[in-house]
Amino acid sequence: MPEQNLERVARGIVEHLVRHGHRALFAGGCVRDKLMGLEPKDYDIATDATPDEIMKLFPNTVAVGAQFGVVVVVCGEHQFEVATFRADGHYADGRHPDTVTFSGPEEDVRRRDFTINGLLLDPLAGKVIDHVGGESDIRAKLVRAIGDPRQRFTEDRLRMLRAVRFSCQFGYLLDAETASAIRALAPHVSSVSAERIKDELQKTLTGPRPDMAVQMLEDLGLMRVVLPEVSAMKGVAQPPNFHPEGDVFTHTVLCMGKLSSPSWELAMATLLHDIGKPRTFEVSDRIRFTCHEKVGAEMAEAICDRLKMSNAEKERIAWLVARHLCLKDADKMKKSTLKRLLAHEGWAELLDVHRVDALASNGDLSAYEWAKQRVAEIGKERAKPKPLVNGQDLIAHGLTPGPVFKQILSAIEEEQLEERLTTREEALKRMAELAAKLS
Repeated sequence: MPEQNLERVARGIVEHLVRHGHRALFAGGCVRDKLMGLEPKDYDIATDATPDEIMKLFPNTVAVGAQFGVVVVVCGEHQFEVATFRADGHYADGRHPDTVTFSGPEEDVRRRDFTINGLLLDPLAGKVIDHVGGESDIRAKLVRAIGDPRQRFTEDRLRMLRAVRFSCQFGYLLDAETASAIRALAPHVSSVSAERIKDELQKTLTGPRPDMAVQMLEDLGLMRVVLPEVSAMKGVAQPPNFHPEGDVFTHTVLCMGKLSSPSWELAMATLLHDIGKPRTFEVSDRIRFTCHEKVGAEMAEAICDRLKMSNAEKERIAWLVARHLCLKDADKMKKSTLKRLLAHEGWAELLDVHRVDALASNGDLSAYEWAKQRVAEIGKERAKPKPLVNGQDLIAHGLTPGPVFKQILSAIEEEQLEERLTTREEALKRMAELAAKLS
């Protein structure tokens, strides 16, 4: 639904509440985005109507958080959170209030996280209502906690990660007192669920400034809690002829800055591509990190498990980390190896990891350009051709299914990818030769 239509429907909800004697206002992110000149992705509404009253006034509702005063009003394909003005009680779990009491609009915004998210808008009067200084902070491009930042972060520890996300999303500075409170309370973010941490990291690292995000997380002490393996890269020296930019952490931040609208898997693989270097650091004839990509892939898998990622996410991230160096000698790579890489679903992301890795070090993109050219020449069809023979052919040849099947089919596939076998007749002849030899 276009933004104008979405806003029109949200305004209609406000009008319906007002017609029935209630006060209703746009709240939070939609007001912030409109003041920033951005298109709101959704509209939240705050009202003095209770959840029961909201559900009576609208025919299609879902009481997703009625105990917190939140009801979802469904209009066609779209959903709008309509929440009763409230004040929160004590937060025993550092995430959700134990109790809530219904209140007025000023009390409602003063319990929220940041001033830029604490704005209200009367869409019928076209008037912004600002009880917390959010408008001035938008003008100043500042992320600032509402009230006492220590209290805000003690109430909900996830807000510390959200502060980084909003700063990076909008390119805003973090208020000094807010930053100080995060540094003091950063160890407590460990009590936040892995799923919540992963969700915030995903939103932040796939946003417009992932390099800023990594640096902020480290500077605020959050990185050493959520991803201590990344913090461990600080101060790990690299050979200056290959990495004039500095240590492993500096290189990683620069890599993140070269990404453009990355997928979650690409962002994490870039962040973790050199995660194995601190563990493999040695000085012989020069600084070396022997097998750091293999060690890094194992570490990446453990991190993905810790953050409760899906198996598909874990496999892709580990695959990219394990192979992030393979294209540096692409011109010496066997045809079959290059074709197998090209046939993999993660190929485009692997190419991007190589690109940012090169740009953030010596700037040499010759291997990247060579690989792109060869890929264009090969094409997807030649990279993953239809097999010339299969198991049925082996059975017809008189072989019994078993381990030898895989040996023969793998050998023929290799020769097909190397283009030493190009026809079915050639493949059947080679199959007979291999069968005689292996059986």
